[in-house]
Amino acid sequence: MSEKKNFEDALKELEEVVDALENDSMPLEDALKTFEKGVGLARYCSTLLDQAEKKVKLLTDEGTEQYLPEQNEEHG
Repeated sequence: MSEKKNFEDALKELEEVVDALENDSMPLEDALKTFEKGVGLARYCSTLLDQAEKKVKLLTDEGTEQYLPEQNEEHG
């Protein structure tokens, strides 16, 4: 994939690839090319999801630290 796509566009294109593979009667060579495109899109979407998950985890970990009491603080 040479062009940058946002997640929604890549997912929509992946859905179109799946539909084409399920519903179209295409020659084997075309089906293989379409399948290869779909694999690339699936990996791209997975990468974007992994990046988003890491960012959310980082933000939630950092965000909660500021509200936690200090470990060395005495309660009394």
